[in-house]
Amino acid sequence: IEKKYSLSKDEFELVSKTLSEIGAKFVGENFEENILYGGGVISEKNAVLRIRIVSDKTFLTYKQRVEDNSEIKHHVEFETKVEDSEQIEKIIESLGFEKSLVYEKRRKIWEMNETEIVLDELPFGLFMEIEGSIESIEKVEKLIGAENFKTEHQTYPFLTAKLGKKKNSLIEARFQ
Repeated sequence: IEKKYSLSKDEFELVSKTLSEIGAKFVGENFEENILYGGGVISEKNAVLRIRIVSDKTFLTYKQRVEDNSEIKHHVEFETKVEDSEQIEKIIESLGFEKSLVYEKRRKIWEMNETEIVLDELPFGLFMEIEGSIESIEKVEKLIGAENFKTEHQTYPFLTAKLGKKKNSLIEARFQ
């Protein structure tokens, strides 16, 4: 369960500062490459099959949104660590799925009150996500003063499709 916000540069910097001031625990930061596949049953279910490469770790994720009218998103999600990103790409492509999107992300991670708060920088914008129970999301949102921030209902893959650069049948959002 998560809530996402689209942030201005000033809001992004303010949240970073506020998280430190209110005692949130800084967990770390990383750089991610996200590779998404479509086709077949993935497209039929409006789901996502993703390979995420973070430093020397690779994760395979299946994610399907549970539709509702809330600003807080609910997903069915299965994820596992895999040993070799190139081999898992070959397996997925051999099963008939096609690489459709690639996006990069810089992420800073905090924890507080049983929630994870992340600040994300993508080539097309700045974002924050708060993940936890509905109650803990609302509590942290108030603590950091984000009640009036603009919520972002679209996923990073959707935003990448809309704002990324098309190369043949692949859409990419990469840093320069």
